[in-house]
Amino acid sequence: MWRSAFRCLGTNFVAGQRSMSQSSLSGKVAIITGSTDGIGLAAAESLGKRGAHVVVSSRRQANVDRAVEWLQSQKIQVTGTTCNVDKSEDRENLVKLTVEKCGGVDILVSNAAVNPFFGNIMDSTEEIWDKVLSVNVKVFFLMTKLVMPHMQKRGGGNVVFVSSVAGYQPIRIIGPYSVSKTALLGLTRALAPELAQSNIRVNCVAPGLIKTNFSSALWQSEDFLDDFKKQLSIKRVGEPKEISEVIAFLCSDEASYITGETITVSGGMGCRL
Repeated sequence: MWRSAFRCLGTNFVAGQRSMSQSSLSGKVAIITGSTDGIGLAAAESLGKRGAHVVVSSRRQANVDRAVEWLQSQKIQVTGTTCNVDKSEDRENLVKLTVEKCGGVDILVSNAAVNPFFGNIMDSTEEIWDKVLSVNVKVFFLMTKLVMPHMQKRGGGNVVFVSSVAGYQPIRIIGPYSVSKTALLGLTRALAPELAQSNIRVNCVAPGLIKTNFSSALWQSEDFLDDFKKQLSIKRVGEPKEISEVIAFLCSDEASYITGETITVSGGMGCRL
C-alpha cells in the first residue's frame, strides 16, 4: 500500500514539475535576434512553449513571415519584424515595437551573427574585422544597453548571448569569427556584476557544431566533420533544440542563482580557456 502511495506521489510530483516547466515563462516578453532559422528560431520555440511572448526578427521580411506562421502553428504568442542588427535605427525600432506591442521586455537572446570570411586568418582584411566585431560583439552590448531600462521597469530580466566553442578553441578557417566569440565570453563576465544590481542576469551559451544553415559549410564538409568528431564524446552534430533548451533554462527561475556564466553545449568537446 505504502509503495503504491509513494509511486502515486512521485508520479504527481513529476507531472507537476513538467506542468510548471511548460508555463515557467508565462507573461514574459522575449526578444530574440537572428531568429527566423537555426538556433534563433529554436530559441523562440522553446521560450514560446514555456509561455513567453516571443519577438522574432531577421533582415528579410519573407523569412520573418515564414517564422511567424510556423510559431503560430505551434500555438506560440509571436510578433515579427525585420531588423538588421548592425543598423542603430533597426535596433531601436525592434525594442520600440516590442514595448508598444507587448508592454515591455523581460528577456533578450542575442543570437544574430555574421561570418563573412573563410581561410587563413592572415588573409583577412580590415573590412572583415570591422564587420565581424561590429555585429558579433558590439551589437550584443548595444542591444543589452537598449533593453536594460525596460527590464528595470519590470523588476529585472535575463540576457543570454549565443557564443560558440570556437570562442574557446579557435577554428582555423574562421579565425575572425572565433575571436569575436571569445570576446562574448568576456562581455558576459563584464556585464554580469553591473546588471545584477538591477536584478538582470547575463549568461552565455557556447554551442558546438550545430546543424544549421549558418554552419553548413562546416558540417557538410566530410573531411572537416570527420576530424571534428574526434574531439567529441558524443560523435554527432548537435541540433538547434539542444541549444535552445539550455537558453530557456537560463531564462527561467530554475537558473535564478546563475549569472556571468557560459554553458558549453558541445557533445563533450574539451574546450575551456
